[in-house]
Amino acid sequence: MATFCIHSYPFSFNLQILIFLFFTAKPISSFALQNNPNFDPYISLFGDARVENGSSNVILTRSHAPSSGLLLLDKPFKFVGEPVSFSTEFTFSLSPGNADGLALVFVPNGFQTRFTSQGSFGLFGENMYLGIEFDTQKDDKVGDFNANHIGIDINSLESIKVSNLSSSSMVLNNGEPLKSWVDYDSSSKLLQVRLSTFDSKRPFSPILTYSIDLLEMWGTKDVFVGIISTSINGSSFSDVYSWRFRVRHVLNSMHSLPANPHKDSDGFRAGKNKFCAFTFLAGLIFGTGCGALFAFVVLFMWAILVSRHSVFPVECQVSPEEFRYEMVDVVVEKDNQFDKN
Repeated sequence: MATFCIHSYPFSFNLQILIFLFFTAKPISSFALQNNPNFDPYISLFGDARVENGSSNVILTRSHAPSSGLLLLDKPFKFVGEPVSFSTEFTFSLSPGNADGLALVFVPNGFQTRFTSQGSFGLFGENMYLGIEFDTQKDDKVGDFNANHIGIDINSLESIKVSNLSSSSMVLNNGEPLKSWVDYDSSSKLLQVRLSTFDSKRPFSPILTYSIDLLEMWGTKDVFVGIISTSINGSSFSDVYSWRFRVRHVLNSMHSLPANPHKDSDGFRAGKNKFCAFTFLAGLIFGTGCGALFAFVVLFMWAILVSRHSVFPVECQVSPEEFRYEMVDVVVEKDNQFDKN
């Protein structure tokens, strides 16, 4: 049996090995969701996140304090190149208690190795991220006005836009399952957030909207998507029952007019004028053809109707007859009575 003497290596080399193993380690529970149809494949769990007793939902926090869990999609994407839009939907529940709530986050590469339970949503010390927080704690340090709101965070836990859920009679941490939709359209550069109860359909109107250019924000960096929850005293739990994330690549030629028409280039305007002239000519030809066809149908129907109600004379062949005059001798017999007279 071979033996290895680690004392022969310098201490700095051993430290480099430990650092390498720490940064390349994968969470043990990453395999737990591969066969779950409610979640996208290639999802990993970090921190206190786990799946217990073969259940179909993910518990992000534990009973100890503080507790923080991360549900992370392993495959990153980029906003650079073709315009990138995305849509995601997830179902979750937050139990009553002293907790921060839950957040959908967009973070750079390496965040999972730096993930800790320090700070709200484990984002302490991060200087680049986008977060949609479902906040159940009023933190005066970041300007929260109540403990029941949705906020959009950009590189800071102080939300740049907030929606008060108390005005819509919705409560985040009453333990009932909720469903959220988050969509970003690259053409309009609009981020939209929707929220409803679990058994309701997708709302037509978003509960929160914000205009942002994510391509300008992220540039060529890889972007990872995750769901985070943190608990301060361990008395509350956060559960995620489903999560789907979709990226849509749209060709530049398929995009509609830009939001600001004054930014059109001369080349685009020329192409637009040619297209309009061609469309007008094609419409004119098509309209002329339709008019001619309609006129032909009208004349044809008129001819049929007139032919049914018209009376045509019948030609009769008359053979000539020969006429002749004959002299008739008239014999007048005298009555005997007249002779006697």
